Amino acid sequence: MTLSTPLLAAAPLVAGLMGPALIGAATGPRQADPVVPASHPARQLAAGSAAPPARRVTERVVEHVAARTAAEQQRVLDYWTPQRMAGALPINLLDLVTDGDGLLGELTGRPLPKPGQGAARTLPAPAASKLPMPRPQAAAAPSASTIGARWGAGGAVSRTTGRVFMTLNGADFVCSASTVKSANRDVVVTAGHCVKDGAGEWAQNWTFVPGYGSRGGQPYGRYAARRMFVAGSWARKADDDYDIGMVALATSGGRHVGDVVGAQEIGFNVPRGGQAYGFGYPADPPYRGDRLVYCAGRLRDDPYKQTRDQGLGCDMTAGSSGGPWLTGFDPATGRGRITSLSSFKYTDDARTMYGPYFGAAAKALYDTAQRA
Repeated sequence: MTLSTPLLAAAPLVAGLMGPALIGAATGPRQADPVVPASHPARQLAAGSAAPPARRVTERVVEHVAARTAAEQQRVLDYWTPQRMAGALPINLLDLVTDGDGLLGELTGRPLPKPGQGAARTLPAPAASKLPMPRPQAAAAPSASTIGARWGAGGAVSRTTGRVFMTLNGADFVCSASTVKSANRDVVVTAGHCVKDGAGEWAQNWTFVPGYGSRGGQPYGRYAARRMFVAGSWARKADDDYDIGMVALATSGGRHVGDVVGAQEIGFNVPRGGQAYGFGYPADPPYRGDRLVYCAGRLRDDPYKQTRDQGLGCDMTAGSSGGPWLTGFDPATGRGRITSLSSFKYTDDARTMYGPYFGAAAKALYDTAQRA
């Protein structure tokens, strides 16, 4: 597959790679690694958990139990102090990640391989070689064509979209996610790499904060993950076509997240192309992760033909991973149908975000998650 570099959090960009490469928080491609069995020590929950996580592998869905009991869920929520939330926005990701078998474990400063010798590792690039950074635009009336502006129109999307805080390989990270209509009223959709580090670790301390506001505002509370789901192709080999995660949340104060903030519709196997609006909480400069940002425009196929993903003109940076893409979106109500999400960018095109096509695998994830 392609070089997978999801946009988890702030990271230096790559310069001088041979051929099209991606930018973001981590790189691959990955070989077809076997799924790590549940008995593997890396599958243990964080300190204080009562039991190791349970995992079930089916043809399309890999499942992970995150926080089973009320006590475990409260431990997760207590982990995210204001200081830890602020610390989940690293300036230099290379200082935080560790060695391992997943995507993040590849950011270790090893030499770039020659063409044809395997996965390229992301190395810090000199400041002069970085791609130009966009300037954030002030909030204005919603536009049908923008590569990045603050969303100031309110509506459902301002409540259903939120920030994700999680721990991977011992480091704290941020992503974006959205609630979706589901039978259990608990499901959010995000990027696969915001749930599981490719063939490596599952995220711990996974918490969703809907409607996240400036100065760390949490107007609708926060919700710990109880069960997580990714596609088998993502869990085995970090296949970018399947960079999709579904998470079933625990209740907060006895209330389901869907009852508190509402939820967006979700669609599968829809016609390719068309108009879309993408939302997220980019945290890499010039953004700070404290405001909802959106992009809007026409979708187009991956010009490199390395994925089945579609591209959307968008200058959102790291931290926006997992943010929803909505088609049939009504700016007046803030409602639409989620048909993709923010996944990766290529280094030679910082103004196009790519997102996976929601087909049969995404539908299987959704069906499993809404029954959880």
